[in-house]
Amino acid sequence: MNPIKTLAFVMLAGAIGMAQAQEAAAPAAAPKGDAVAGQAKAAVCGACHNMDGNSTISVNPKLAGQGARYIAKQLHDFKSGVRANPVMMGMAAPLSDQDILDIAAYFSAQKPTTNAADPAQVALGEKVWRGGNLESGVLACTGCHGPSGRGNHLAGFPALRGQHPEYVEAQLKAFRAAARGDIGADHRANDPEGIMRGVAKHMSDAEIKAVSQFVTGLYQ
Repeated sequence: MNPIKTLAFVMLAGAIGMAQAQEAAAPAAAPKGDAVAGQAKAAVCGACHNMDGNSTISVNPKLAGQGARYIAKQLHDFKSGVRANPVMMGMAAPLSDQDILDIAAYFSAQKPTTNAADPAQVALGEKVWRGGNLESGVLACTGCHGPSGRGNHLAGFPALRGQHPEYVEAQLKAFRAAARGDIGADHRANDPEGIMRGVAKHMSDAEIKAVSQFVTGLYQ
């Protein structure tokens, strides 16, 4: 392998390790959300994500079964403007820290629905998901999101199985745009230690589409 690509792999793997180490060192007595209280507070979210968190609109993510820590981080990032989205920034603005914890707890407790993957995309998607692309510098997705796409809720790495492929594709392209500094493109740069930017930067359009399709049907 090219020495530069090897170094990039080592650096990115180290970033993942740092994020996990930070989680291990986090205080044990962190504030917790109340799923019962969160149900009422999440009522306004239902228009886009459905009340059970299983959005039927492919550009809006499913929240059902997602890790509470991940959901809370995204809401805080929308509220602060770290993650830019006009609709979500407006929705998150009036939420208190406890509101965010409660809403995250509610959606995390819901059962996600399944999707069917495009059979034509599964082979390439599984190859990248499980093994990455050593030649181009793409790390395997399983390192953070798990073999079955359940994520790592304690570390704040999101579950992706069953997620709308259109949404996953859009986010991967947004991370890639941020990593490449593309002018005029949608950017997303709120990933811890730049992990997702580092991965998506080297992904082709074909790899992004295939992974997005593969993971939507990943329910074994």
